[in-house]
Amino acid sequence: MKNKLTLFLLLAITAWKLALGVPVLWAQAIRDNAPQTSEGEIPLKRIVILTSGLAYYEYSGTVNGTANIGLSFRLDSVNDALKTLVINDPASANPSVTYQSEQTLIQTLHSLQINLSDNPGLDVILSRLRGAEVEITAIVQDGSAAFNTGRIVGVEHSQAISLSFMHVTEPSLILSTSDGIKSFKLSGISSIKFLDSSIEDDMNRALDLIAASRNSLSRQLMVNLPGNGRRDVSISYVIPSPVWKVSYRLDLGASRPLFQGWAIVDNDSDKDWNNVTLSLVAGRPASFIQNLYPPYYVARPVLPLSIAGAAEARVHDRGYGGREVSEDSAVQYEMADQMYMSARSTAPAPAAGRVQSNVTGGTIETAAGSAAGGQFEFTIRTPVSLDRQMSAMLPLVESQIEARSLLIYNGGSRHPRLGAEITNSSGMKLPAGPVTVYDGGVYAGDALLEFWNEDEKRLISFGEDLSVTISDAATSDRTVSTVVVSGGVMTINRRMTHTKTYTIINSGSAQKLLVVEHNKTAESLVSPNADEQTATAYRFNVNLPANRETIFAVTEQSPLSERITLLSLRPDVILSYSTNQEIPQRVRDALQRAVELRREVDTAEQNIRNIEAQRGALIADQDRIRRNLEAAGSQTQQGQDYLNRMATLDSEIDALTPNLERANANARAAHAAYENYLTTLNLQ
Repeated sequence: MKNKLTLFLLLAITAWKLALGVPVLWAQAIRDNAPQTSEGEIPLKRIVILTSGLAYYEYSGTVNGTANIGLSFRLDSVNDALKTLVINDPASANPSVTYQSEQTLIQTLHSLQINLSDNPGLDVILSRLRGAEVEITAIVQDGSAAFNTGRIVGVEHSQAISLSFMHVTEPSLILSTSDGIKSFKLSGISSIKFLDSSIEDDMNRALDLIAASRNSLSRQLMVNLPGNGRRDVSISYVIPSPVWKVSYRLDLGASRPLFQGWAIVDNDSDKDWNNVTLSLVAGRPASFIQNLYPPYYVARPVLPLSIAGAAEARVHDRGYGGREVSEDSAVQYEMADQMYMSARSTAPAPAAGRVQSNVTGGTIETAAGSAAGGQFEFTIRTPVSLDRQMSAMLPLVESQIEARSLLIYNGGSRHPRLGAEITNSSGMKLPAGPVTVYDGGVYAGDALLEFWNEDEKRLISFGEDLSVTISDAATSDRTVSTVVVSGGVMTINRRMTHTKTYTIINSGSAQKLLVVEHNKTAESLVSPNADEQTATAYRFNVNLPANRETIFAVTEQSPLSERITLLSLRPDVILSYSTNQEIPQRVRDALQRAVELRREVDTAEQNIRNIEAQRGALIADQDRIRRNLEAAGSQTQQGQDYLNRMATLDSEIDALTPNLERANANARAAHAAYENYLTTLNLQ
């Protein structure tokens, strides 16, 4: 078989001939140079799909001697594959995984003597290899082949007219031969052979890299398992996957209600599933993506050059002062070192075995279910085959369950919901999904079901009952329960009572059971007792007689506390509390006494204000008379009258001073009595 280089050059030459309208037969050349590849594979045996958007794939089979197993992944799955890949080969001491990083292809192609990174034409390839020695086969005018050997000088382009009379650019290869420099049109060259084997090797390597990366959305990991003899190996990993979904059917019309579940799975991979063991896990494990695929480079500082040479980069440990290490410290260091070495010698080696899951537990006709850590796993009993990019519905559960029909009302509509109370007696934890309900062989509606634990009772609803009408009205009432006065603070404890009355009219001809879901609006339920409750609502079972109106009321209570600092209240506010009939009589009497004491304080303060007003008026008269005296003069008769009047005012002002002092003392005493009364008042 001819080498890949010859094939590539044949294709390039053919393209130039077609551009010039030159007929050419090249199918046989392609067939003769078609590549033949083979790579080791082991079959896909098990798939576990999780509801968290991940899937566990396990390959297992027999290999002989050294095995190289290729695994293809989508580009967005490579990080997860590198993070979770597990290899189990008991006869291989040093398995490895090799792959092209994101930058490998471009960098490698640039590093080769023949650079095909930019998809060059034949003329560009030859131009880049100037100086290389080649052997060409050119077709002469009589149709015979002529062989020429020389070194590439370059490629020149000239204008030519094709068979369609269009001007095209025709390249020519310039060779330096033993007979001088010659020019050969590329359209007349049937083959080109490089005499330097290293150029041919680089061409083959470049073509291998390009062929391996044809799918830009796919990457291949090559698992290398060196070893001897035949042996069983397995490879597993976890990658992103469409979540598996579930849909249920419930037949309420059967003598014993029948519950059936179907799992919906999607094979969005580029690989067919052939007789794989399929498990479906319901749960929510923690998962994250770490960017392991692209190369990561650590930034390094650039140091200046030294005259004597390059400076050495060093890292200095921190100092511990100038003291020598004590004997006790040396012993501690030695013990720590011994503990570290001991831990290394006794620590278990990293597991190279595959991830195993023992699928046992409850058995039903369609799938086997078992606990898987904090999750629940379903394993389809028969192997599953599913073509790539296809989806399937698979039986998950089928069981008779306990169920009773009822109505559910939780507001938002005039009519209650058609529903059922169902109990999970299937022995399996069932994931969330839609439920299609049938009653009497007729479609009744759709319901939604959250994650359903074993033996758990659940309500579902799937429509409205138009024969039952419900209205509700809410009222609130506030009453004082206790009043406590202590340390000058009065605490009033009240009870807020909320009552909601439901008026229910059943115009149907049959008695019905209604579950009223009453939203919790207060701290405690007074009446009636709830049949059950949720985090946000109480549930009450109400029997509805046929063609009858039913009144149903729910009463709740909440405590309400009010703290009042009595000393900061105005007298009129204290008076309002002392006349409030909700407050106990003994508290009102005590507040009435406080009002009286407060009035005494106000009277004393008013007396002070009166005396200060009189004194101020006298002082104002003195100022006026003093100004008049300055104007009239003290030697005049009028001045003498002013002096006498000022003396009289002084006497009156002096007489008010002891009155003001007594008034201030009385006010202080009244204040003290008022404050002392309130602070020492204690009423429980």
